[in-house]
Amino acid sequence: MALLAVFGVFAFLLSGCGATKKPEIGLVDDSLRSCPDSPNCVSSMATNDAQRVGPFQLQASHEKAWALVKRTIQKLPRTRIVSSTDNYLHAECRSAVFGFTDDLELQLMPQQNQITIRSAARFGYFDFEVNRKRVEKLTSQLRAAGVIL
Repeated sequence: MALLAVFGVFAFLLSGCGATKKPEIGLVDDSLRSCPDSPNCVSSMATNDAQRVGPFQLQASHEKAWALVKRTIQKLPRTRIVSSTDNYLHAECRSAVFGFTDDLELQLMPQQNQITIRSAARFGYFDFEVNRKRVEKLTSQLRAAGVIL
């Protein structure tokens, strides 16, 4: 009976993990949002090294690069593009085990010939560098395809 009670408490605590939380996404003053103070976000707009990732410096034309970036993101496991415009993309990425949702955002900046990026967990405080690894994997794939430098 005690085991059942422990399981019940554990199930109750996890029940909120899959709850829908409104993502804090989108452009603010024509830029991606800043990362929160928690270590579960990386961004090319971050000013601290712990959260900073470099922007994508385009090697291809911005039209071609943006199309290839979209196709590459569509192929990422457990990822779906939620919205996409001429210069902004938002995708949801789900974790393999518990199905937690992370938000991946990119902004095309044609005048600077680059794409800024932000990847952030919606839940929890730590992400065990999942968002950094996602951006690094995307960077490797786009470099291999000749899209970015």
